[in-house]
Amino acid sequence: MSGCLFNIDGGYLEALCRGFKSSILKQSDYLNLIQCETLEDLKLQLQSTEYGPFLANETSPITVSIIDQRLRETLVVEFSYLRNQAVQPLAEFLDYITYSYMIDNTILLITGMLHKRPVLDVIAMCNPLGLFEQMEAINMTLAPSDLYNAILIDSPLGPFFDNCCWEQDMDELNIEILRNTLYKTYLEKFYNLCKEIGGATANVMCEILAFEADRRAIIITINALGTALPKEEYVHLYPCCGRLYPEGLLALGRASDYEQVRLVASRYAEYGTLFEDLNNLDGWSLEDKFSGYEAKLHARSFMQQFHFGVFYSYLKLKEQEFRNIVWIAECIVQNQRNKIRNYISLL
Repeated sequence: MSGCLFNIDGGYLEALCRGFKSSILKQSDYLNLIQCETLEDLKLQLQSTEYGPFLANETSPITVSIIDQRLRETLVVEFSYLRNQAVQPLAEFLDYITYSYMIDNTILLITGMLHKRPVLDVIAMCNPLGLFEQMEAINMTLAPSDLYNAILIDSPLGPFFDNCCWEQDMDELNIEILRNTLYKTYLEKFYNLCKEIGGATANVMCEILAFEADRRAIIITINALGTALPKEEYVHLYPCCGRLYPEGLLALGRASDYEQVRLVASRYAEYGTLFEDLNNLDGWSLEDKFSGYEAKLHARSFMQQFHFGVFYSYLKLKEQEFRNIVWIAECIVQNQRNKIRNYISLL
């Protein structure tokens, strides 16, 4: 019965999203891509996949930035169609997906203000999934605190700024603290929304968001080690919705070196294995291993039905696919063929 009720409003879009997912590149496609000698070869190989002639109108020479831009445009078209057809509560769920990109775009704008870059140049660098109306009204001469009071307070991100501290003379460190504060609030609110939706959506999404919260806590701790940032400041940046909450986060807050962080992570089977064999020669960093584990979570979400998690997972899988293609393209351009296989397998 729950499936029938779900299908009244969400069945068509879920089926459409699952259809989109079938377009994700297979391992055989990657084996063809890594054999390419030039970006023109890469373009031809991509044309034989579900991407089709998405680069057909691009004149030579093709660049990596053009490939990246066109890939993102294909995703925006698909996501916009899903959002325009959605009704509540799926509409709110899809809006929450875009908020993370809005956060990244806002931080990019603030960084542009810091370096006095033209606003139109900065907006051109923003992720199209995170554009919002108030962005074009931004004046790069505003102080960060004025930026919030004049513009951002009326944006979809306004409620996420409640716990943020605005510095009149914001530097790179304060901007990074602001980014992590926004993400902390975002993940906690998104986690609570998924719990309210309930059912399979809560089961799937709470696991995925808990992992994202734990990953951010671990990476924040590692990056803060050996810096002048006081512990009491970066501990407040930990999202309180992961598997580490609360005991693991308390232990992370007491860690004073990388080995202690690894010991905390080893208490959790899925995280402990990610710290193993980091000294091998496969070229994978800890963040690469986190990305690989995340891809498995997203692929696994498609094994359940009647839930909203497929929309989030599809978007994340496509983003990782874009990173894989751009990585291969960069390796071709820079003639780094010994690293070309260091992409994240998705299926």
